[in-house]
Amino acid sequence: MAFDSPPVGDLQSMPALLARNVRKFGARPAYREKEFGIWQSWTWIETAEEIRAMALGLLALGLERGDHVAVIGRNRPAHYWSMVAVQMCGAVPVPLYQDAVAEEMAYVLDHCGARFVICGDQEQVDKVIEVQEHIHHIDQVIYTDKRGMRKYDHGHLNWLHDIQAEGRAGHTRFDEELDRRIAELDYDSTCVMLYTSGTTGKPKGVVLSNRNIIETSKNSATFDHLKEREEILAYLPMAWVGDFIFSMGQAFWSGFCVNCPESPDTMMTDLREIGPTYYFAPPRIFETQLTSVMIRMEDAGKFKKRLFDKYMAVARRVGPAILDGKPVSGMDKFRYWLGNIFVYGPLKNTLGFSRVRVGYTAGEAIGPEIFDFYRSLGINLKQLYGQTEASVFITQQPDGQVRSDTVGVPSPGVEVKIGDNGEVFYRSPGTFEEYYKNPDSTADTKDAEGWVATGDAGFFEEDTGHLRIIDRAKDVGKMADGSMFAPKYVENKLKFYPDILEAVVLGNGRDRCTAFINIDLTAVGNWAERNNIAYASYQELAGHPRVLDTIRSHVEEVNKSVALDPMLSGCQIHRFLVLHKELDADDGELTRTRKVRRNIIAEKYDDLIAALYDGSETVSTETEVTYEDGRKGSIKATLTLVDAVVQPVADKRMAAE
Repeated sequence: MAFDSPPVGDLQSMPALLARNVRKFGARPAYREKEFGIWQSWTWIETAEEIRAMALGLLALGLERGDHVAVIGRNRPAHYWSMVAVQMCGAVPVPLYQDAVAEEMAYVLDHCGARFVICGDQEQVDKVIEVQEHIHHIDQVIYTDKRGMRKYDHGHLNWLHDIQAEGRAGHTRFDEELDRRIAELDYDSTCVMLYTSGTTGKPKGVVLSNRNIIETSKNSATFDHLKEREEILAYLPMAWVGDFIFSMGQAFWSGFCVNCPESPDTMMTDLREIGPTYYFAPPRIFETQLTSVMIRMEDAGKFKKRLFDKYMAVARRVGPAILDGKPVSGMDKFRYWLGNIFVYGPLKNTLGFSRVRVGYTAGEAIGPEIFDFYRSLGINLKQLYGQTEASVFITQQPDGQVRSDTVGVPSPGVEVKIGDNGEVFYRSPGTFEEYYKNPDSTADTKDAEGWVATGDAGFFEEDTGHLRIIDRAKDVGKMADGSMFAPKYVENKLKFYPDILEAVVLGNGRDRCTAFINIDLTAVGNWAERNNIAYASYQELAGHPRVLDTIRSHVEEVNKSVALDPMLSGCQIHRFLVLHKELDADDGELTRTRKVRRNIIAEKYDDLIAALYDGSETVSTETEVTYEDGRKGSIKATLTLVDAVVQPVADKRMAAE
């Protein structure tokens, strides 16, 4: 298969798509942003004018071809516009995670050699100023929100609004140069550079071309029939490839409207107000929303709780079949119709999902119980499998072929194969160009024929052609008795329970599995309040005997479920402990996309792991933590180790048969 496909007409860059959208969708809304409680809107014509003024202002500041421009901030139209303006100038946008500490930002800013940095607010500016003590190639810092910025030295610091004003005032000087640079862009020009999450080491800069982004956006939009009338909510980190494809690539290809919430705190309210038709979220978002629903139902009156339980039982039984258009009895259709009036409809409205036509989850595996819950409500939630290096899409689930245990079939234009060792490989028009300044890693990941090693273990089902992902290849191992060890499979089952926020399953090479568990402070705190249980801290609540008993019951339910899978029944959890602190990206235990850094956790908590396996009943530990302001501290705790019932081997064999 050839992956050097020509552009569709002259649509060979994001600025070219912008110009097309002005001609085709000019008066339609392109962006909305909620600020001070009011939604503001920009049409495609207005958006193009804002972007061009920004690009002209950047030229006036001295932005050169090939420069790297870091973008750090929350989801705002101005930040999306700035990435297109940077491309217009022949430079490369590099979005960063806004919640990264200065040390993490320093690595990326230094590695990409950013000359310009566009910051959302004073907090981000302060981080950049801090790293400038060690990084000296940053020439200009531009900020979007001017609150708190009046007394700063503005020698190399500018308000974005002023940059645009200068661009408008000096357009006669720079129009010709800007048009020349836009005309130079082609399918092989760099569109964006996105950094990997760095699960096992330093993040790598993934260089994605216009071909990668536009071809992937075109193919995926066609797959799900995305049109200009779609509405999406842009709330995920701008540095993540998923947000770039959905909020930039597909938005520019299809011409639909991107809505930016006012803040993370108002996201759920803003979601309900917009009512997106196309929605994407990683599993943790769906887990959090489900936890919120379960907490509310625990607080509900007896009648309302009985009504919820009754109709959710109907939904779980027939909801997915009705959604997929499969035959269901007339009586069940009637019951489901009633359930939609009393339960599903109001619940979807509360979640903001009343208008969702297509929903996706990806980033990591989602627990099947969580996945089935949303589909039972009539929400067309599907799974996709992707990577930054693939411009997201490797496989997708077609309508009518959606299951919780697969990630679908190869996306349009993508080839997928399974290596001799069970590793998944792919190649497609979305395959990244290179890792920036890292030819060795590029060669290790992508071969001469364009095949990319995903690092994931999986297999194709013979009867359906759907891909099943087992786990990260490096995380899949064997127990001491030779049975398979796949921790993510068990962790996702544990996180179905609202009380459990995060889980880390241990056991590779050992005779049994154990686990670290984080409680969900919101859910467990709500339970404690209802039961008049006083607590002064996360640590105190996490160690409460009744909390430990509740978590043990969840673990034992998961063990019963895991025992039914003949391939993974050896992964039942024999012992666990509830950690005295939440796993945190600031402490290096999670990536910024909340993926577990297993090697760091194994090293940091080696004393706790030893206690889980040596039969100890309690273990005392001291852990270093990072506070929000960057200061370091430590917390001490004595943790209780809890045994859980596992299913006998004979029972597992009977279940497998």
